[in-house]
Amino acid sequence: MAASQSRFGRGFFINISHLVTKFSHPPDRAWMGAQDYFTDLTIPPRFKGTDIEELVGILRQQIMWHQAGGPMDKEQYVEVKRTLNRLLIALDREMGILDPDIGRYHE
Repeated sequence: MAASQSRFGRGFFINISHLVTKFSHPPDRAWMGAQDYFTDLTIPPRFKGTDIEELVGILRQQIMWHQAGGPMDKEQYVEVKRTLNRLLIALDREMGILDPDIGRYHE
């Protein structure tokens, strides 16, 4: 039996890439609906107990607990982007890249 179609993406890399895209928008556009990308996000077994699982947990907390339109939008936005960058670095390291770098224009 085929799984039902996901509205916001199902998987791991798919959902993380959607979040990266979402948070490439300005803070006033990034927050709306960001929580939805965690609905069908699945951490692969190979990442259980790793920095990747921990960073996804931090990211989930940062996004799920955020109240859009609040005075902390910009500050929390910067923290989410920083966590996403840390997650991308951790993923590259897990895949065997010895010296991943997010690039100075994406910090």
